[in-house]
Amino acid sequence: MIPLVGYADRLSARPGETLTFHVANATGEPVSAKLVRVICADANPAGPGIQLEPVTSEGLKQIAAPGACHVDQGSFARVAMKGRLKPLKSFSIIATVWPTRLGRSLQPILGWYDDRAHAGFTLAVGPDGHLTFLAGDGTSWLEGPDGTPRVSERTWATVWCSYDAATGVIVLGSGAKSASATLTRAVASATGDTLVIAASPGASFDGKIERPMLFDRALSAAEIDAARAGRMPAGLVAAWDFAKEMHGDTIADVGPHGLHGTLVNTPARAMTSSTWTGREMCYRHAPEQYAAIHFHSDDIEDCRWPATHEFKVPASMKSGSYALLLDAGAEKENIPFFIVPPKGKPSAKIAVLVSTFTYTIYHNHARPEWMKDHEWKTAWEKQSAAWPGAYPHNPGAHPEYGWSTYNFHGDGSGIHTASWRRPMLNVRIGYITYPYPDIRASGLRHYPADSHLLAWLEKKGYAFDLITDWELHNEGYDLLKGYATVVTGSHPEYHTAEMLDALETYRDNGGRFIYLGGNGFYWKIALNPARPGQIEIRRAEGGIRAWAAEPGEYYNQFDGEYGGLWRRNGRPPQKLCGVGFTAQGNFVGSYYRITEDGRRDKRVSWMLDGIKDEIIGDFGLSGHGAAGFELDRIDYRLGTPRHAVVIGRSENHPPEAPWVVVPEEQLTHITTITGETHKQLIHSDLTFFETPNNGAVFSTGSITFCGSLPSNNYDNNISRLLANVIDRFSDPKATFEMPG
Repeated sequence: MIPLVGYADRLSARPGETLTFHVANATGEPVSAKLVRVICADANPAGPGIQLEPVTSEGLKQIAAPGACHVDQGSFARVAMKGRLKPLKSFSIIATVWPTRLGRSLQPILGWYDDRAHAGFTLAVGPDGHLTFLAGDGTSWLEGPDGTPRVSERTWATVWCSYDAATGVIVLGSGAKSASATLTRAVASATGDTLVIAASPGASFDGKIERPMLFDRALSAAEIDAARAGRMPAGLVAAWDFAKEMHGDTIADVGPHGLHGTLVNTPARAMTSSTWTGREMCYRHAPEQYAAIHFHSDDIEDCRWPATHEFKVPASMKSGSYALLLDAGAEKENIPFFIVPPKGKPSAKIAVLVSTFTYTIYHNHARPEWMKDHEWKTAWEKQSAAWPGAYPHNPGAHPEYGWSTYNFHGDGSGIHTASWRRPMLNVRIGYITYPYPDIRASGLRHYPADSHLLAWLEKKGYAFDLITDWELHNEGYDLLKGYATVVTGSHPEYHTAEMLDALETYRDNGGRFIYLGGNGFYWKIALNPARPGQIEIRRAEGGIRAWAAEPGEYYNQFDGEYGGLWRRNGRPPQKLCGVGFTAQGNFVGSYYRITEDGRRDKRVSWMLDGIKDEIIGDFGLSGHGAAGFELDRIDYRLGTPRHAVVIGRSENHPPEAPWVVVPEEQLTHITTITGETHKQLIHSDLTFFETPNNGAVFSTGSITFCGSLPSNNYDNNISRLLANVIDRFSDPKATFEMPG
């Protein structure tokens, strides 16, 4: 683990509110802490460099000495048993399982035990797939019997065990196969305070579990068959129906004692179960076919470290990007956060919308290059060591903090939830995403890349507020209506319906909206209503996907809605900002060529005041060009307004990047939905259009656009273009009339 590392309980706060920080310190040295305002988070010495401004530490205090902390990974369910049930002498367990990672270790299915007293029992799957029974006799743990039936990966099997205290006979079975033995020592009655599903001390289950049941006697083979068929024999203690309450972290017991339980580390719910027929794709319409939970040994929702510092935001603190800087001996850590203005009290005409949900979805992304390419990994390590202030830790080296939704679980399933309640190693001042042999490029994405925009606004003297996705989701249009213009960063990819509603309402009520990114407004997400900071993504049909959701598992567990692309939910990005994702390549950039309409149309020609170049943005800290990596273009069929004007169009994208058209645009390997060639769809459009009530929209359609702003000490044609747009968009006297 990293010697000094931490996280905040949330990513944004207002004056008067309190942030808490959770810091793990294994250095043995005392920790010092201070606050800074972050102007630029790019460590590249050829760029602006890291720029931090000291601020008062008023309101910051240490509330506990940071010590070494452990991360408890693995999802499971726990049921409080203390005082609720008499200890069982005889018992039977039945469950239907779908293992996904055999050969790793013992994998518990259900157990009620007291590890300290060596009393109780657990039904588990052994590393080779054979069923295993662990029992405590009060002095030590027993294992047996031999020769039990075996389960296979990704194959449904109903497994069971029964123990008769009078005879000492234990029987384990799977389907019609079973094995029995007589235990040499009696199983001590379970006296533990907790019954656990999918875990035991030091072990976790990988795979789906459906309808686990517990009885207070040894069932016969016929009774077990009846229970499997839903005809409950006498002696039922508990039957947990995972088809109920799928939105939350409660598991419902439909048995006589109401032994409801709680899920830990958010396993995947709304999962197809053994009864899924394929006729219904939405779990809300056939919940009985989704009565399974997919547990993972590496699930993690919250590190649950103790709070060590708190910061009550002073009333005088202005909106901006900030960080808590920590030192312990030779170790350093920084934890970024954002201060938004008091509710309903904007302090500037300009608001920058910080994409904290996208940051969280990507956080701790272990890139495939790090995992598979030794040269790439070595280059990253060398560059991070060479650049002053660069962050030295790569998520690929630290799975203990949980990886991103762009990675896979150890069992090969996609990670579909993210949470900011754990260290976010790539949301750090100085973090480098891509190592570059040419120092003119910084290789930044997300948080540090967006600081290029903040540094530019600072350099040009613009007053601005920061607002984040969290406030936008919860407050909607009320958050935006006081601003003359709202500006995004480089990659606002992940959004809820509430966020899109707010932006559309703002736009159509006279707001001026500036989209400075690429691949924006792409994926639909859901928030966990019970756990602030946790986000769900279902990578359903279509799109550039890091992994594909299993058939039938496209609906979010948190809100019950269909997930996937916003385009497949009837809200393509073109409807909001005029452009949408069309193509992707490596992290390299090209330029825009000004169009004839851009020069001659009086509706947009003002944008080019002071710009004589026909080619703009053929430079930049992000891939050497303003149009690169992920590109967006207009499409009237998908919602681009007919009166939209394309001011500039990118071209001549570097051939060393294997540019591909996004899957949702392709019909076959040679045909596209639009009828154009693949090559024709690989470009970005600088786009403008007017909206009702004197509103307007300007979109760049490129992730690398903001990386060109700092070039030549912020004196360049991309900088001038954006200044022209922001000056006019933030001027209340400026008028925008929709043609026709």
